[in-house]
Amino acid sequence: MVAHVDEIRAWLDAHSDEMAALVIRLVAEETENPPGRGLGRCAQVLHEAMDRLGLSPELIEVPPSGALEEPCIVRGSAGTGDKLVYFHGHFDVVPVQDRTQFHGKRRDGRIIGRGTADMKGGIVSMIYGAAAAKELGLLGDGRIAIHLVCDEETGSVAGSGYLREHGLIDPGAIAMVTAEPSSGSVWNAARGAVSLRISLRGKEAHVGQANLGVNAFQQMLHVARPLEQYAEEMMQRHTRYNMDPNDPRGSMVVVGGMSGSGSNFNVVPGVAWFSVDSRFNPEEDIDVELRRMTQIIYDAADAIDADVTIETTQFQPPAATDETHQAAQLLAASIAEVDGEPARFEMCAGVLDVRWYAQLGIPAFGYGAGRLDVSHGPSEYIDEAAMRNCAAVYALYANRLLA
Repeated sequence: MVAHVDEIRAWLDAHSDEMAALVIRLVAEETENPPGRGLGRCAQVLHEAMDRLGLSPELIEVPPSGALEEPCIVRGSAGTGDKLVYFHGHFDVVPVQDRTQFHGKRRDGRIIGRGTADMKGGIVSMIYGAAAAKELGLLGDGRIAIHLVCDEETGSVAGSGYLREHGLIDPGAIAMVTAEPSSGSVWNAARGAVSLRISLRGKEAHVGQANLGVNAFQQMLHVARPLEQYAEEMMQRHTRYNMDPNDPRGSMVVVGGMSGSGSNFNVVPGVAWFSVDSRFNPEEDIDVELRRMTQIIYDAADAIDADVTIETTQFQPPAATDETHQAAQLLAASIAEVDGEPARFEMCAGVLDVRWYAQLGIPAFGYGAGRLDVSHGPSEYIDEAAMRNCAAVYALYANRLLA
């Protein structure tokens, strides 16, 4: 069956109060990550909502990971055919500036509160979009699989990593879309991430006998200096993908976002450490860049005979799908039909869960109603009409891919 936008809109409009109520209910679940509290309770709310909508939910408990409380994944589905598209989301949120942000408010066509934009509002758009496609008979010989994970804000290793490791992502899927706050743009590319912790070991000595010590802090400064030069070089290596005009086009490297040294003010510091956090454009080979950074560190340490260790704390590849790909064009056509204007393709300046799917050869996109410029902030919100429009796009996209 070919979908008609007016029919999808009518179905969603009839469920608008339900959608808003569910967003507010989800906001009330305090799933701050870090540390990752309240995940099990929020997953249960999602399970119950998806069950009411006939989306066959199941709750998958995943192994303990760090401080995450009851880490889990909520899976669901609509349709029964062989062709497959993934709707993917996360229900953890960044920490609040004020606890009242967990009291969602519906005001002037908006829902305000932590996670409304990133991305509990997006989750509601996806599950109601899937339900609309199912109820209106739009899925043909295909199906939507829904994956909702618990730890995207800290890397997704416990959630999306579990899906990947246990073969729960089918590499034969036609496409994947995640409801990140793209402000209605299509994020068809995202940066990769490499994070390091560099530690120096010297020798402690009292300030009165400072000549007997080896100052690890001074060694740290020496090792960090060439990394700053590396960061300047990477900033000049621009991506070919479209980006928001406010976002830098080069790969980003932050040296010393966190650091520490010493045991007391009057003791030569015997230990020192600092972080390096990087966001690499899709054109870069992050294996190569990790080796480059490692060599820069070792060369600088060798020059002063310093004892250095390097720990890789994050290694996530970039992801990209060309906007000329059929799956991208079908998404663009769905957006144009719902919104009445052409879709915009852009690269996300950060890291997205699309990478877990793109690594398997699945065309993967970020597209959602939330606004990136309000996400994570004290006045985070999502526009209700935009949320329903995105749900209509998801339903129409599934129809175009599967029917």
